[in-house]
Amino acid sequence: MALFKYTGRDAQGAAVKGELEAVSKESAVDLVMQKGILPSEIKEKTSSGQAFDLSAVFASQIKLTDLIVFTRQLYSLTKAGIPILRALNGLADSTHSKLLSDALYDVLDRMRNGYSLSAAMTLHPRVFSQLYVSLVQVGENTGQLDRIFLQLAQYLEQEAETIKRVKGAMRYPSFVLMFLAAAMVILNIKVIPVFANMFNKFNAELPWTTKVLLGTSSFFVNYWAYMLGAVIIVVVAVKLWLNTDNGALLWDKWKLRIPIVGSVIERSLLARFSRSFAMMLSAGVPLNNSLYLIAFAVDNNYLKHKMLAMRGGIEAGETLLKTASAADLFTPLVLQMIAVGEETGQVDELLNEAADFYEREVDYELKNMTARIEPILISIVAAMVLILALGIFTPMWDMMGAMKGR
Repeated sequence: MALFKYTGRDAQGAAVKGELEAVSKESAVDLVMQKGILPSEIKEKTSSGQAFDLSAVFASQIKLTDLIVFTRQLYSLTKAGIPILRALNGLADSTHSKLLSDALYDVLDRMRNGYSLSAAMTLHPRVFSQLYVSLVQVGENTGQLDRIFLQLAQYLEQEAETIKRVKGAMRYPSFVLMFLAAAMVILNIKVIPVFANMFNKFNAELPWTTKVLLGTSSFFVNYWAYMLGAVIIVVVAVKLWLNTDNGALLWDKWKLRIPIVGSVIERSLLARFSRSFAMMLSAGVPLNNSLYLIAFAVDNNYLKHKMLAMRGGIEAGETLLKTASAADLFTPLVLQMIAVGEETGQVDELLNEAADFYEREVDYELKNMTARIEPILISIVAAMVLILALGIFTPMWDMMGAMKGR
């Protein structure tokens, strides 16, 4: 039997960790879940004491739309009283996602061998997140799986809608910048060399702007392979850096400081946090456990550290309002909502209001984003046209004037 190390949260939300022996990782997950612990990480312990887990390195991630359809269908089936095994079997047969289908067949096999639904789902982190599994576990314990699946479906649909709005707002500037980059490459490789040959034939005296353009074009033509290699090396290096803890933390922090776009990203993440937090609390998940799970659901390492610090404050006996204020993430209006929620015992409802507030701000920012970015894009295009005019057309006009003078 192998030795496994595990970390997770118990039913009261307290952090727990330990070691146990099991014949496989799947058996270890089952044993941990039987203890009433929701595992966040289980790794096999090697003889050197270092843990390894390479199973998820090349694994793909499920599409959000597939998960939404599955969750909505599972809600309808469980609400109609269809046994969960029969419902999962039917959905596994009908889904178009191979990743989801394979996961559901494995879940079915394990449930027939005595696993609970949440324990079987834990073994497929690329399909079911910790937040998803935790809520399913709550539904199993309370006998309200249908209500949990409805909450999850609504939450995932709101997530998908927010992502769609952000992508839609970024599509126009992204296309403009890509076409500008393509135009610069074509000009330097195909167009400017033609003018360079013409200028050389006439031995024309060239202004400094033209010399800069011709030098840049010559560099492109002669060293494009080296430039391509340098770009590939930089991309690989950046990706490797982003896979480090410090790199991911700094990049996620910088993303929130990008002009125009950063505020939209931050508000959308805070809306996700508020909505997730409200859903977890309304489902009966303990406050500190909710913060732990949501920290890994916001998809931003900088915010994750802030939320884990909030969880630490809660476990130290501080109020939610005090920890939220110390995090320095929320607007005064949202902090006031949290304060009222704590006083009235309706934190989940007030957090939903906070999520609505952030989503309205995101909508407003997205509607005005194009208007704010357009002047910048127009300025870039104007600068390109000016450079071309000064560097290409000015010496041509001088040459034509010289020819007329003769």
